[in-house]
This record gives sequence, structure tokens and C-alpha cells, in this order.
Amino acid sequence: MSTVEAERISGTIGRAPRRFSFNPRQSGIYVAFALIIVLFSVLTGGTMLQPENISNIIVQNSYVLILAIGMILIIIAGHIDLSAGSVVAVTGAVSAVLMVNLHVPWLLALLITLVVGGVIGAWQGYWIAYFGIPAFIVTLAGMLVFRALTLTVLGNQGIGPFPDPIRTLSNGFTDGYLGNVGLGPLGGADLLSLLVGVLVVAGIAFSQWRARRGRLQYLQAVDPLPVFLLKIGGAGVVVLAVVVQLARFKNIPWVLVLLAALVLGYSLLTTRAVFGRRIYAIGGNLQAATLSGVKVKSVVFWIFVNMGVLSALAGVIFAGRLNQAGPTAGTSFELDAIAAAFIGGAAVQGGVGKVIGAITGGLIMAVINNGMSLIGAPSEQVMLVKGLVLLAAVAYDIWTKRRATRS
Repeated sequence: MSTVEAERISGTIGRAPRRFSFNPRQSGIYVAFALIIVLFSVLTGGTMLQPENISNIIVQNSYVLILAIGMILIIIAGHIDLSAGSVVAVTGAVSAVLMVNLHVPWLLALLITLVVGGVIGAWQGYWIAYFGIPAFIVTLAGMLVFRALTLTVLGNQGIGPFPDPIRTLSNGFTDGYLGNVGLGPLGGADLLSLLVGVLVVAGIAFSQWRARRGRLQYLQAVDPLPVFLLKIGGAGVVVLAVVVQLARFKNIPWVLVLLAALVLGYSLLTTRAVFGRRIYAIGGNLQAATLSGVKVKSVVFWIFVNMGVLSALAGVIFAGRLNQAGPTAGTSFELDAIAAAFIGGAAVQGGVGKVIGAITGGLIMAVINNGMSLIGAPSEQVMLVKGLVLLAAVAYDIWTKRRATRS
């Protein structure tokens, strides 16, 4: 072998392959989301993208998005939770009794409510993880039990109104601390919100750049630099466009700040923490995870505790938004959260899924609800479309998996 050939081969081996990659199973959901937004923007004459409407979509669906974060972890582990809506109702009732009837300070009452949610999750997690009853049965029983407890706690009537801080968290907006911008399309936008949007985009770009460098170090395939920059630029434009529209209305909703913190925290948990990797291992191959020393029972127990806490948080948010805890609160919320997880890319068998995917799935459901409401579609058509979207998402997941197996 000549010296020139040796140098050429060694240079090729030491360089990570660069090619444009598009994973239809992971990226298809974002393409579908963009197409749905474009479709309803056209059908509504642009009303869909108005600042007030974007804000309403986020505020009105925040509780489902919170539930979707907890639900995606359970589904990744190969389980399901049918009791989330009932837990939302009973914890909202508990918070109402504490804050309204017993006049407990709102912050203490909120903490107590989250603990109650955690205890409910621990109760269900024990029967699933340590006693061995399937999650479907345990949570189906929980759906009935906690709905009955809701009626008992409330006395079959609503309790309200809630304290101002809870209503602000559910329906309020951040203040404009640095004044408004008066520049063309940015007119009326709060300067601080725009700066936050720029920082978020910078954070996304930095994290993606670090991930790309890590793949390069391990000689994994990466996108060419121009394609990489185009993807980051596109994501940045979308984020800034949403922030600008929100800032031009009443500013960023407080519940969006809470959601952003939850998404960031749980994304780090699932991608960086050992506990997150164990969840994927359990859902991907339970026997292999057990043989590898993963404490399966403990992990399953704690993901249901986590689901209980997030359900309690969603319960307080929903009750604060309505300014009342009612006996029918949370009806079908678990179905919306499950649909959001599956539409967002979770696999039916477990082991696959991302937090940001579940949020995207929840937003797809929210946009469909909002868009069809704006065009005056009856409720039966809304349910029809949502059902077909869910079926299509799961069918697409199975199709892409079979295609990958054959190739």
C-alpha cells in the first residue's frame, strides 16, 4: 500500500461522516405539527397565529401538557396511567378545601397538595411495582376510587374562589419590566420577553452544538455544518416568533414559564441522568435491564410517584384557571395526555419517546381543538379528527419500525 493511500484511509477513519439525516420516526412529528399549523392558519384567515390566540392555546392546554410530561415517562417504561384525570380532580379538591375553606396560606396548601399527589402515586406505584398488578388494572381502579373521593371531598359541589397567586399562576402574565419595543413588527412587545427569547434560542444552539461536538468525538454521523446551522436557525426563528407574539399580547404567561422549567428539567432527567436511562432500559428490554442490575421495582415505583405529583400540579393549575374546584374536573384528561405521548412519538411497546415529543403531541391536539373551534366545527367533528390523528400517529410509528427492521 502506498503512502498516499495510507494517509487517505487514515484521514477517512479519523473523520466523522457528515451527511444530511432525517429520521422519519423522530422528526416526522415536527413536520406534521408545522403542516397542521399552516393548514389551520389558512382556514382561519390568519386568526390562528394572532397573539391572543397563541396565548390562549398555551394557557388553556397547560394542564394537559403537564400531564403529558409525566405520562411519557410511564409509557417509555412500558406502563400506562388511566387515573391521571381523577387525580387531577381530587387534588384540585384538596387544594380548594385547604385554601378556601380552611384558609391555609396558598404556598403551604400548594405544597401539601403536591405531597398528597405524591402519596397517591406511591399508593398506585406500590401495587404495580412491588405487588405485581398490571398498571392498567391499578390505575383503572384508581380512576374510579379517586373520582369517588373527589365527590366526597367536595360534597358534590364546587369550591372557590382561589387566592390571587394561584389565579395568577394559572391565568396571569409576567410584567413588562423593561418597557415595550416600538420597532415595526415588534411594536408593543416587551423588551424583557424578547431578551428571554434570545437567551432561549442561544441555549438551544449551545446545547445542540455541544451534542454535535460529542458525536464528532465518537466519529458518529452528523449533518454538514450548513445543514446544522439551517436547522438551528429554523428552530430559533420559530421560538422567537412565538415569543414576539406572546410579548405583543399580555406578555409571557406564568404557566408557560412553569412549563419551560418542567420541560428543561425532565429533558435533562431523561437524557443526562442515570435514572432516565434506566427508564428507557426497562421499557426497551425488561429482562436485560434486570440482568444489568437496574432496580426495576424502584424505578417503576418512583415514576408513578412523579406522575402523582405532576397530576396534583395540573389539578391546582386547572382549578385556579376556573377559579373553582368542581366534581367533574379532569374528565378525560388522562386520554388527552396519553394521546399527546403517542402522537409525540412514544412507542406502544415502550422504550421510545421524548419529553419534547410529548409536548409537541399535546400542542398538536391543542391546535386541532383551537383551529376547529375557530372555524365553527361541531364537537363530534373535533373528536373524529383527534381520533384519526391518534390512530395515524400510532400506525406511522409501527410502519416506520417495520421499515427500519426490513432495511
